[in-house]
Amino acid sequence: MQQGSQKTVIRWAIGVLIVVATVAALIAVVKLDPTGRTGSGLSKDFLYDLNELAKVDPNLILYAASSPPMKTGFSRSRGIALDGAGRIYVAGDRGIRVFSEAGELEQVVNVSGEPQCLTVSDDGTIYVGLRDRVEVLGPQGQHIALWEALGDEAFLTSIERYEDTIFVADAGHRIVLCYDTAGTLLDHIGEKDPDRNIPGFMVPSPHFDLAVSRDGMLRVVSPGRHRIETYTLDGDFEFWWGEPSTSVEGFCGCCNPINFAILSNGWFITSEKGLERVKVYDSDGAFVGVVAGVAQLTQGKLVKICDTPEECQEGGMDVAAGADGRVYVLETTENTVRVFSRKDTKQ
Repeated sequence: MQQGSQKTVIRWAIGVLIVVATVAALIAVVKLDPTGRTGSGLSKDFLYDLNELAKVDPNLILYAASSPPMKTGFSRSRGIALDGAGRIYVAGDRGIRVFSEAGELEQVVNVSGEPQCLTVSDDGTIYVGLRDRVEVLGPQGQHIALWEALGDEAFLTSIERYEDTIFVADAGHRIVLCYDTAGTLLDHIGEKDPDRNIPGFMVPSPHFDLAVSRDGMLRVVSPGRHRIETYTLDGDFEFWWGEPSTSVEGFCGCCNPINFAILSNGWFITSEKGLERVKVYDSDGAFVGVVAGVAQLTQGKLVKICDTPEECQEGGMDVAAGADGRVYVLETTENTVRVFSRKDTKQ
């Protein structure tokens, strides 16, 4: 009888623990706000600390602005890309504007929707990611094709051509889509698959970037995990780098980095939202230094955690890397392009 009572007490205790754990988990989920839609909920002391974190040791800043900020002319800019001749392509509003290296407007191209991202192939073909589909334009901006829509949940945020494959990052479905040049969907990469050791991408907000490095491997940012992951072109998960941290070496906030570009030497340029920073890492993901910090990018504006859903979803920076090592930063809140060059001659 006593033994049975003890078992009952043990079962009851276990049940209580399960209930408590479940309630705690539910509370955590309710309070978890990866997109910032309910505001920060943080004290003013933390905001002050954030401004302290925004300070960067001048010795770590390896780049300097090489020209005045270039106005894009858009009311809402979203993406930047370079072609082989060094011309600058900026996507925004309902079109694309093409600028010379000197920042002079050379071409205006209209698209069928609001462009979210773009890339320019070696032959001058422009691939534009609209929210739910890809549009293809010729070198002169002429319409070539509009690929099949991907559904209401799609949100295309990055696109790149590598050889005869077009890789498209869909933040809505949290997956990378692989097309041929005719727009036929061939495959997808990154869907969670424990049997293949594929973790699945964590994308809390519409920031989801990709690029193919010179080693022929696909790099994809998983911002909710604060890292950049590496895949073969067949979709095998190889390795990753990056860590969540408030230090300058890591990535802080709910979901960073938001965008990245790859220099010709295989090094990475990353951009972050919230605590706006552009940094450089070597090909293995080791921190090298800072391209630009808050002081260089926001001109001394107060750094703070977003207070409204709109502030959390808007903003951020896209980046592009020039063949000569220069770094191009599209400030989407100011709708300007800033160009930074390495202070020394090393890359």
